[in-house]
Amino acid sequence: MQKAATKDLTNGSPMKLILGFAVPMLMGMLFQQFYNVVDTMIVGKFLGKYALAGVGSTGSINFMIIGFCMGVSAGFSIPIAQTFGARDFNGLKRYLGNAIVLCSILAVIMTFLSTIFCKKILILMNTPDEVMEHAYGYIVVIFIGIPVIYMYNLLSGVLRAVGDSKHPVMFLVIASFINIGLDLLFIIVFGLGVTGAALATVLSQLISGIMCLVFIVKSVDILHITKRDLTLERHHVFKLFNMGIPMGLQYSITAIGSVLLQVAVNSQGADIVAAVTTAGKVGMFFCCPFDALGSTMSTYGGQNVGAGKIDRLSKGMWAAGILGCIYSVIAFGVLYFFGRYFAMLFMSAGESAVLDYAHTYLIWNSLFYIPLVFVNVVRFLIQGMGFSMLAILAGVCEMIARAAASLFLVPLIGYTGICLASPLAWILADVFLFPAFYYTRNILRGKISNG
Repeated sequence: MQKAATKDLTNGSPMKLILGFAVPMLMGMLFQQFYNVVDTMIVGKFLGKYALAGVGSTGSINFMIIGFCMGVSAGFSIPIAQTFGARDFNGLKRYLGNAIVLCSILAVIMTFLSTIFCKKILILMNTPDEVMEHAYGYIVVIFIGIPVIYMYNLLSGVLRAVGDSKHPVMFLVIASFINIGLDLLFIIVFGLGVTGAALATVLSQLISGIMCLVFIVKSVDILHITKRDLTLERHHVFKLFNMGIPMGLQYSITAIGSVLLQVAVNSQGADIVAAVTTAGKVGMFFCCPFDALGSTMSTYGGQNVGAGKIDRLSKGMWAAGILGCIYSVIAFGVLYFFGRYFAMLFMSAGESAVLDYAHTYLIWNSLFYIPLVFVNVVRFLIQGMGFSMLAILAGVCEMIARAAASLFLVPLIGYTGICLASPLAWILADVFLFPAFYYTRNILRGKISNG
């Protein structure tokens, strides 16, 4: 019998369950963004505009590589959620053991390749010369920390898969404050520049990963594995890769469009790069509820499919959608009236052009937050249902939209084209995702009806 509380999402009101599960995750994500914001604030205030632009210019390549790690880890947790829903605890341990081995192998390979080629990638992205040193000094440290990314995301994902969304939040909160202290120490006291900001991020995430591990060892008996569980087995490896790799590729394919867009942003000069970086940091903070709903729906979908309760999938999707839409309206109003002031957290008031650009970006993006709600809710629900390959196609839709914006809209209408890139990506993804959900739901119904 496990000592720690797990949570069953297969019985009860979907809206109450989703809200109760998502809120702790939201708090964790807010704190994660909080220390990301503090990173950016310290870089912008103490190291200047070019250092801030340097960190910002790595955003898309960072998302492409680190997003793959996060996607794979999230995908690996889906069979664990499904076996938990089916109450197959022996199968759960086998999947966990195999996931640990596979993540370790992927971490070594990706760390080696990404650190070797990151400088060349930054050059190909037309990173401005005046920010290149800052960009490289930041991203190479982040890539060295890839094993830490895998460690934390796998362990926190596994805890969520068995219904525990609270403890990963507690560990992130602790790590957030540690990260802030390390930022100040490395940047202000030791003078390590943007490298210090990256090092603080990696070390704080390592600490949160270690806390997850210690908690699992001490308190979650159903996640205690043996050496036998660490032996790779074809069936388990196949299903883990079938879930994890498509989710990882979905992030990376989506990021390809972001990379192309970043090239267009970089071509506009340091002011535009700094503005988009600033707006992106503010936007990520406001988008945390969408991410929390998405991660919740992955666990919700996995547990209910494992329990054979297919009719609860649609109810959960619309319950999460309603919650997200209500928040979207509120977020738009806040950013419309106060977005410029949020941007001033990262840039001095004298940088009026940068602040104006950042505010415009925030208004355009928040105007289309409702499509973003369903990108997260429907996509992650489909993944939790076991159809991760479709996530790649949703990612392709986003990539196409961002690529089109960077290649055609930006030359045609300039900065407005940059602002419209993500909204177009969200809309195109939704056009694909809604039919995909009903298609996959009907497949599952057919399987259950046929025994």
